[in-house]
Amino acid sequence: MSLMEEILVFIVAGLISTVVCITAYAVAPLDAFLGSGCIVVITVGGILLAKILPGHLPMVFWVSILAILVATPISPIAGFVTYYVDKVDFLALCTVVLSYAGLTVGKDIGMFKKMSWRIIVVALAVYTGTFICATFVAQVMLHLEGII
Repeated sequence: MSLMEEILVFIVAGLISTVVCITAYAVAPLDAFLGSGCIVVITVGGILLAKILPGHLPMVFWVSILAILVATPISPIAGFVTYYVDKVDFLALCTVVLSYAGLTVGKDIGMFKKMSWRIIVVALAVYTGTFICATFVAQVMLHLEGII
């Protein structure tokens, strides 16, 4: 995928998350647009850093570093970024990511046929482990907070 195609994908994802925020979570349209826009700009900036800077560090590293630098209190735009990004609901972003993942998996159905039944066992083990660990952490935190 070319750089322009990657940028276009993130812009479309940002617009979809904006629509989801507005319709499902009653976020003001300007707030949702600016928050999603900040996320897209940080993501595209991280992708550009990964392509420009030497080394073989993954894009996730550069996106994370850029997001941290933009949101730290020493950044002149930290207040703006944190205010508007906070308006974007996490589930609005998950909707877009999971939809894209579903389309990608549907495209590679032949690959899943080659993996046979073993992928189901692995997936169930991962889901079960994730659920049990998340439940344990929630139980401990709720107990420490005195809620239960």
